[in-house]
Amino acid sequence: MSETTEKAKSSNVVWHCPAITRELRCQLNNHNSVVLWFTGLSGSGKSTIAHGVEDQLYQRQYRTYVLDGDNVRHGLCGDLGFSNQDRQENIRRIGEVARLFVDAGMVVLTAFISPFRQDRARVREILGEGNFYEIYCRCSLEVCEERDVKGLYKKARQGLVKEFTGISSPYEAPESPELILDTDQLTIAECVEKVIALLDKTGS
Repeated sequence: MSETTEKAKSSNVVWHCPAITRELRCQLNNHNSVVLWFTGLSGSGKSTIAHGVEDQLYQRQYRTYVLDGDNVRHGLCGDLGFSNQDRQENIRRIGEVARLFVDAGMVVLTAFISPFRQDRARVREILGEGNFYEIYCRCSLEVCEERDVKGLYKKARQGLVKEFTGISSPYEAPESPELILDTDQLTIAECVEKVIALLDKTGS
């Protein structure tokens, strides 16, 4: 991974190279570190699948952590709204946090709508080649609305929630993700199995 993907605004800062490296941490953990980036509409199953995968990896004694969109907005990104600019900053911050987790030797599972291709590509660049697996939880808007797990689609249709992805704000589907999960056709268990298979295939 590169030390930074853009010129830092902070002055007089120097990257400190630690004695304990990512490679040593992965060796201690007995597995590689990587980011599994789940993207898709609200209600497409991102969080459910991410936690299902984490449970399977826990059984394998993997060091893992799930970064969930709602949870992150309670703290780290609690100062951001849902404008395009704020969405971009939200994903940038998550990318940098995920980068730290990967350096710590962990498997990071992120569950974010992350609607814009450019923002996801930026995270891929931050993490570097082979460290970012984009997993598209593909689900029709109709099915997501039927599920309406949080009641947000109904509010968005009523105009009570502004800039809601899929209704009043666009979602740009991945063009070449590492994995596509048709979550309106597959069971959660089947989706989890496919993600685990991806990890096994890539040697993570």
